[in-house]
Amino acid sequence: MNKRLSPAWLLAILTGLNLFNYIDRAILNAVRTPLAAEFNVGYGDSGRAFTYFMIGYFVTSPFFGYFGDRASRKWLIALGIFVWSLGTVLTGFASTFSMLLAYRVLVGVGEASYATISPGLISDSYDAKRRNNALTIFYVAMPLGYALGYLFGGEMATHFGWRHAFIWAGAPGLLLALILLPFAEPKRGGSDAQTAAAATKPSLRDFLGLFRNPKYMLVIWGYVAYTFALGAFSFWGPTFLEKIHGLTTANADRFFGAVIVVAGLVGTMVGGFVATAWHKRDPAGYAWLLSISILLAAPVSFFALQAKDTTVCMGLLAAAMFLLFLPTGPINTLILETVPANLRSSAMALSIFMIHLFGDMWSPEIVGRLADHLHSLQAAVLVLPAALVVSGMFSVWLLVVTKREKIPAGGVANTAAPTV
Repeated sequence: MNKRLSPAWLLAILTGLNLFNYIDRAILNAVRTPLAAEFNVGYGDSGRAFTYFMIGYFVTSPFFGYFGDRASRKWLIALGIFVWSLGTVLTGFASTFSMLLAYRVLVGVGEASYATISPGLISDSYDAKRRNNALTIFYVAMPLGYALGYLFGGEMATHFGWRHAFIWAGAPGLLLALILLPFAEPKRGGSDAQTAAAATKPSLRDFLGLFRNPKYMLVIWGYVAYTFALGAFSFWGPTFLEKIHGLTTANADRFFGAVIVVAGLVGTMVGGFVATAWHKRDPAGYAWLLSISILLAAPVSFFALQAKDTTVCMGLLAAAMFLLFLPTGPINTLILETVPANLRSSAMALSIFMIHLFGDMWSPEIVGRLADHLHSLQAAVLVLPAALVVSGMFSVWLLVVTKREKIPAGGVANTAAPTV
């Protein structure tokens, strides 16, 4: 019989794998300029590379969510790691831009499996009091992975060419895919009181009930607008500094890499742990932090994108990134805790489907097309602060709904199966 990993070891392994996940994803952003130059594509067409990744990512996430609530999750995770790593390596060998787009779809398919299923494993290993902190640690890999991806991609593109960045970033995952297979999985809902209900396989009726779960829907629609802004911001950020403020590709990537390491890492950790402490005193703690951080990020990002002085622009960009990373853990905790334990993979899958279908699947290309049409990247990126205002409005609505509920401090709301 396979040995079961302790919660701490499982969290450490999944966080490490998530680090490689985001390194592989960020490489494309880091090398966009030399990649576009080689294939002779403009802003809009290069933004399409991210769109095709998202097609693979969000279209397949519901399938992985379905199987994640029913089948062996460690095998699905292993498959996902292998597929995204293979797609990353093959991107470095693409001979045409159309071939590169096909490989980015493959990367998206692999990442959909991992992103859909891994948070549920963590939730089944940690009870409600410790769950947000555990998920915060897991999602620290996002800013750290993006930072390493920017740094690694920029340095590899400068010294060896952009193709080597993809090849060497993807290669380790071909072996890491096997790391969880020798160990047993935690039981579904094993950290919750309703273990028997958590073991029940959800029906289609249960899944459709997610659309009638008001708190879950408010989290998701706010996350859609947040993701629209963050996806385009992360894709066009280095290019913005290159074109508007005259930085080289390597220096722009170094800036984003360094700032994301500090602002992203500190912001994610501070936001997660502050939200946990806040939630113990007030059931609306997660929603409070979500609302405040996003509504502050909107004006800060606006002034950053309008600043004429490069130093002022970079300082405000760093502040905006810090604010945007604050709610990383609470957002994902809310997704998992507003649904029954046996629907966690499905809820995460639906969130991935929604935030990418209506969010960052199109935003990099929309900004690119606007920049081509307006002949100004600086004007085009102003849609991003506007999207953050929309996200903040949904967060405030969620806050109002949460404050109206009668929930014990530190408790979990709405864990009963939703009705339709």
